[in-house]
Formats: sequence, C-alpha cells, structure tokens
Amino acid sequence: MPLLDIIFRDDDLVAINKPHGLLVHRSPIAADAEEFALQLLRDQLGRHVYPVHRLDRKTAGVLLFALNKDTEKLMQQQFYEGKVNKKYLAIVRGYTPDAEEIDYPLRKENGTLQEAFTRYKTLARAELDVSLGAHATSRYSLVEANPETGRMHQLRKHFAHIFHPIIGDRTHGCNKQNKLFKERWEMETMLLHASGLSFNHPVTGMPVHIKAALQNEFLRVMGVMGWRLPETELKNQLNLQ
Repeated sequence: MPLLDIIFRDDDLVAINKPHGLLVHRSPIAADAEEFALQLLRDQLGRHVYPVHRLDRKTAGVLLFALNKDTEKLMQQQFYEGKVNKKYLAIVRGYTPDAEEIDYPLRKENGTLQEAFTRYKTLARAELDVSLGAHATSRYSLVEANPETGRMHQLRKHFAHIFHPIIGDRTHGCNKQNKLFKERWEMETMLLHASGLSFNHPVTGMPVHIKAALQNEFLRVMGVMGWRLPETELKNQLNLQ
C-alpha cells in the first residue's frame, strides 16, 4: 500500500486522509483485513501513534491520532464532550430537503437508547435517466452533515431513518441502490467522507481546522451525477483546500 496521506502534523497530533476500505486498527469482526491505519502510520512515522476517534472501515477522510498518551486523553475528552466540530460529505438516495435536523435516539448493542443529533444541508441534487423498480429515473443528493453526537454508525442510521440512505452502506442502506451502483458503475464504496475536523488544540489552546480532500471513488460518482462544479466553487461548497 502507498504511504498514507498526512494532512496535519505537529508535536502532539497527526491526521491522515484515510482511504475507503482501510480499518483503523485490528478488529475481530474484520478478520480478512491485513492492513490497518494504526500500524501503517506507526511504521511510516517510526513512532507510536494513538487513535483518538474512529471511522468506519468504508468511510474515508480525516482520521486523527495523538503522538503521546497525554494528548490522546485530552483529545478523547474533547470528542466525548462534543467540543470537536465534525463535517462529513455523503451521497444519498433521493432529494433531501435544503436543510434539516435529525433528532433520533439510537440504540446501543446492549439495548440502551442514546440521544443522537445530526444537522445537514444539501449541496447538490441529480436526477439520472436510470430506471429502478417503479421509478423511471433515479434521484440523488450530495449533503454536508454535522453530527453533534458521536454514536456508532450515527450518520448511516440517521440517513436511513429519514429514508435517504447513504449509497454503498450495506448494513443500513438500500440493497437495490447498492446493487445498481455495483452493476452499472462498478462502485462498491460507501459514499461517506469525513471532510473536516475543527477543535481547540489540547496543548496550545489554538484553533485547529483539518480538511481532507475527496477520494477518487467519491469524485468519480460526483462525475456520474454531473456535479462538475468549477474548481473554486467546488472548494468553497465542499469546504476543501
């Protein structure tokens, strides 16, 4: 595997733009995996690194690590207290409203309900001349989502709850759409990208803004949708640099 894309680094923190399909660390539920972001980054830097949050295997984008145990604890506390602003981009089924709040509790594995809150806004919409089921065409939206809580699979579950599942989500998504994308466009990636993290540095107290460019798989589907925005407009709308 090529070197990981390091998008931020100082004496205490390092962030990568994680590719789709890469696990953060070893997991018994993904015994087939042989490469992990934690080990790859450790070997690339030649030092220990400590993940301070998680991304699903099929989610790409900003993944933050601490370079020492003290910073790890401080950053994990910020995530726990909701002091980290998280931005995601997703391509979902159907036309979403211009903006919406999703206030829908999610159940943990042990059955306990947890509050979960997501805000999102729609950046673009597309209607493709592709029939599916009873529909003569297929509609999709590009959304920017801000999860204010950090529940497992929160965005995946929330967008499924409002009947706009994320394309490529095999657990909570739409099997018909996933099959269509695989057969017609050879696309099996889950189209969810962690585009940005903003927080106050746990050591210096200074504001930190980390942004991750879209991966090629996501950009290819944007091309299918006809979302070919001018470069400057694309940067502004998607908050990329």
